[in-house]
Amino acid sequence: SKKNYAVIILWRLFFIGLGLFILIIFLADFGVFGAMPSIEELQNPSALQASQVYADDGTLMGKYYLEDRVNIDYKDISPYVINALVATEDERFYKHSGIDPRSLGRAVFSLGTKGGASTITMQTAKNLFTNISSNPFVRIIQKIKESIISIKLERNFTKPEILTIYLNTVSFSDNVFGIRNAAKTFFQKEPDQ
Repeated sequence: SKKNYAVIILWRLFFIGLGLFILIIFLADFGVFGAMPSIEELQNPSALQASQVYADDGTLMGKYYLEDRVNIDYKDISPYVINALVATEDERFYKHSGIDPRSLGRAVFSLGTKGGASTITMQTAKNLFTNISSNPFVRIIQKIKESIISIKLERNFTKPEILTIYLNTVSFSDNVFGIRNAAKTFFQKEPDQ
């Protein structure tokens, strides 16, 4: 009957779509859509940092940089900053492995109108390895790559390490990069204050 034929066609389309999605994930992981970072690159991320020049007495004389960024350690970041970041960006950060299924489902079914699916780990992957494209098809591939990288980050780093990398690489307003420069620029304090 026509009804059974339509159901068969819908199931075939579903499984073909699922198969294509899985194929795209594997192709992205193998670098077909652009190079993926190696484990060594994930363990030693090369976010641009400013070169700082100090006088003999220890005072900062100047900086040379493309992005004004100075990395700091987790212990040097206020726990209030960590708690605020997790509460506003990724409330289930400590419960997922790079991808939050609940946020992903919400974003897909609401087409992003009720919030995105990016976790802190995915945003870290984007900060480290992706030049954002405005082309929606390229952006979908980039999102898939960010998801793969975020899973690899979660396998190779602890949650505090991921938070530290994120806060050291995130761009704040006014061309300020990293939590140390943001704390100094906007509050004239060190990040632990």
